[in-house]
Amino acid sequence: MKINKETRQLSKELLRASFVDGRLEGSRISSLVKSLIEKKPRHFIQVLEAYQRLIRLEVEKRTATIETATELSPEAGQQIVANLTRKYGNDLTARFVVTPELLGGMRIRVGSDVWDSSVRNRLQRLQQQL
Repeated sequence: MKINKETRQLSKELLRASFVDGRLEGSRISSLVKSLIEKKPRHFIQVLEAYQRLIRLEVEKRTATIETATELSPEAGQQIVANLTRKYGNDLTARFVVTPELLGGMRIRVGSDVWDSSVRNRLQRLQQQL
């Protein structure tokens, strides 16, 4: 979907207004959406779609998905979350997922950053080299 400059700017302004003390605020987001719908500015549907996309990207930046082949010990999980929090900030939400297809190791995804040290990934890279 191609959006014009005005739509992009308005959606970015809405995103900036959605933060309270550096965190996304759900009530602020809903009030901004309600006021936008009531005012119905030009291309407001495209603005809402762009705003939704920006909100989704912000939420993904603050969510860590940690995939492992087996269940992690609580201490190891806490250490991983502590390291990620140090790098990405205190408002990071961690989600642990057991994925047996990884065979071993782990894959961590935060926003668009991915660290893949799984056995499956190593085997695939080895197969590509051969």
